[in-house]
Amino acid sequence: MSSEKSRYYEVCKGFNGLDKVLLRDPRGSSAEVYLYGGHVTSWKNDHGEELLFLSSKATFKPPKAIRGGIPICFPQFSCHGNLDQHGFARNRFWAIDDHPPPFPTNNSIKAFVDLILKPSEEEMKIWPHSFEFRLRVALGPGGDLMLTSRIRNTNTDGKPFSFTFAYHTYFSVSDICEVRVEGLETLDYLDNLQKKKRFTEQGDALTFESEVDKMYLSTPTKIAIIDHEKKRTYVLRKDGLPDAVVWNPWDKKAKAMTDFGDNEYKHMVCVEAAAIEKPITLKPGEEWKGRLELSIVSSSYCSGQLDPRRVLQCS
Repeated sequence: MSSEKSRYYEVCKGFNGLDKVLLRDPRGSSAEVYLYGGHVTSWKNDHGEELLFLSSKATFKPPKAIRGGIPICFPQFSCHGNLDQHGFARNRFWAIDDHPPPFPTNNSIKAFVDLILKPSEEEMKIWPHSFEFRLRVALGPGGDLMLTSRIRNTNTDGKPFSFTFAYHTYFSVSDICEVRVEGLETLDYLDNLQKKKRFTEQGDALTFESEVDKMYLSTPTKIAIIDHEKKRTYVLRKDGLPDAVVWNPWDKKAKAMTDFGDNEYKHMVCVEAAAIEKPITLKPGEEWKGRLELSIVSSSYCSGQLDPRRVLQCS
């Protein structure tokens, strides 16, 4: 590895001896990506503050998925199909891709890693399709976190395949009762707590007073997550991912999960860029791309209230 690249990129051992890649930006922001699952487990700003939620009870023991960070759901989201919940990409070992195909590059981005997942015989038995899944995780000079997935059908039998997908992002928040999600107002959603019944969102913003598990349809490319207590707003930008899932398990479900602390639901919210309602279909040789960009802005106050609309309207 060149000394230039090693300033921004380091492969080291994480929990239970699992390999991880540490990305560092000279201004102080950082990210960690485990090869197990192609899983981003940490994203810190230039003050060293952790922005992603990772459960204190997360087990880094394959084949169990890591609880928190950004699990990748592929080729199936949740139980939308015949595979195990959320598919297999999040509990397989990925490889570092030293020679990825040409990638539209931003020369100001130095801290990045390219990973690749190809099916093993085990996957072919449960999902009989040949594919290449390339993932780039990058840190922008301003500390933005960018994930780009490129999935190609490499079947030689001429058969297409279909899949659903999500970046199952767990955001760290100070108090879920003080969180608002902006950008999903008036949209239709399927409520997973009511047998996927379809509703239309009401009100100005989504707030949390109990368990939430909703899949919003035809969502905008930008969503804001406002943490009132921290005076901080996460801005989620996405491309190729029309749906957005919002999830918080609340107290009863939290207690039922062995890899999740009883009270940790208070300090996380999942807002997931996804393609679920209409599965992606690829013919042999075709490629799909889905991009997620996360950034942080300081929330502005107006008459004692946060003004997230300004965040959503500015680029």
